[in-house]
Amino acid sequence: MNQKAAIEAILFASGDSVEAARFAQALEITVKKAISAADALMADYQASDRGITIIKLDTAYQMVSVKEYAPQIRTVMDLRRNTPLSQAALEVLAVVAYNQPVTKAFVEQVRGVDCSGVIGSLTTKGLLEEKGRLELPGRPLLYGTTENFLRCFNLQSLDDLPPLPEEKSEEEKADMQEEAAE
Repeated sequence: MNQKAAIEAILFASGDSVEAARFAQALEITVKKAISAADALMADYQASDRGITIIKLDTAYQMVSVKEYAPQIRTVMDLRRNTPLSQAALEVLAVVAYNQPVTKAFVEQVRGVDCSGVIGSLTTKGLLEEKGRLELPGRPLLYGTTENFLRCFNLQSLDDLPPLPEEKSEEEKADMQEEAAE
């Protein structure tokens, strides 16, 4: 059996992302072999000039259209362009992505403003999801990013997020103030 062709058929039929473990189960092979075959298939797609490609989302794979053809796809499917995310939404996503799972109160403490509406909107858009409840009085909800977040920001995993800037030491701050005063 051609494992790459089988994985391709599974991805096409699924329409959603599929975990490597599911390929392994379906093909009766090890997860390591499934990942190797899926990675090889992904490389084949990337090396050829096709309208579709395969992307990796953490431990899952998904067949998607190539970005360059988005205008033509929108025209045929009569899709309206999604409105861009607001600055507030991007800030909330950043706080959640780097600190997840987090409570709404944590996000509000970091941002200094109420985030109920933004968190609700991002949850509706499928970029954030409830990840459980914190074992504290009131049992507040915990939020985290979704696979859709990875897809939208073209990330394979949260490890691909850029590093946060380092906090400057007191000496560096003092040196900068001296330079500014000169």
